[in-house]
Amino acid sequence: MSVRVRRVYDPAEPDDGVRVLVDRLWPRGLAKDAARVDQWPKALTPSTELRRWYHAGEGSYEEFAERYEAELAADEAAEALDSVRALVRKGDVTLLTASKTPEQSHATVLTRLLEG
Repeated sequence: MSVRVRRVYDPAEPDDGVRVLVDRLWPRGLAKDAARVDQWPKALTPSTELRRWYHAGEGSYEEFAERYEAELAADEAAEALDSVRALVRKGDVTLLTASKTPEQSHATVLTRLLEG
């Protein structure tokens, strides 16, 4: 059982397992059937305010990760995180994001929390 991060624009692969979109907004220019998304837990995504703050370049990735983890402690987000943890216990999970740099995104924070 593993968790991996892929760009949602990449073609689905047989070993993706459950494909979970972890972005708040639907990826631009991507048809829903082409994305092959199994789940889209919006409660698991960074808030609009945090996302805008980070994309404006106002803070470091480390500070973003800390703020995001604090958001994940809220009831609805924690419940969504537990739901994805349950999926990971059952098999492979692929976190999908439209981020051009997934390694510097919330998806990496989620991966760490899900594997830890």
